[in-house]
Amino acid sequence: MSSAPDTSSNGAPPLDGIVESVLYTADKARARAFFERVLGLEPHLADERFLAYPVGASMLLVFQRGETDTTVTLPDGMGTIPPHDGAGRQHVALAIGAEQLPAWEAHLDAEGVIIEGRTRWPRGSESLYFRDPDGHLIELVTPGLWPCY
Repeated sequence: MSSAPDTSSNGAPPLDGIVESVLYTADKARARAFFERVLGLEPHLADERFLAYPVGASMLLVFQRGETDTTVTLPDGMGTIPPHDGAGRQHVALAIGAEQLPAWEAHLDAEGVIIEGRTRWPRGSESLYFRDPDGHLIELVTPGLWPCY
């Protein structure tokens, strides 16, 4: 007896998660210094177009604005990546443990990063909001914000 695959209410196959989140920067060297110094991230890949940082089970990609305007052809016939780009201030939320919140507040203060907002969510989660050098809103959030986190 064969079971049917799980589907959403509209019949689409299920999704397993988000693999990449992307921010676009006007100055990749400045962004790299921020993400590595302030957030302690280490790049998995880095080239003239982008930086790729592992964060938990996903990747945070930081692309140099304008470097993704044309199709990229990968070597050895691996395929192509269609053009994409982003402008304006974007948002990404990064997961932290609830016990780490005070340490992050102290670290951001020591780095001279201004915390623009704090939120205590109804389910007990807390968020800190601050900006990267491009004005993107970075959120550090403790468990409980969403049913999946």
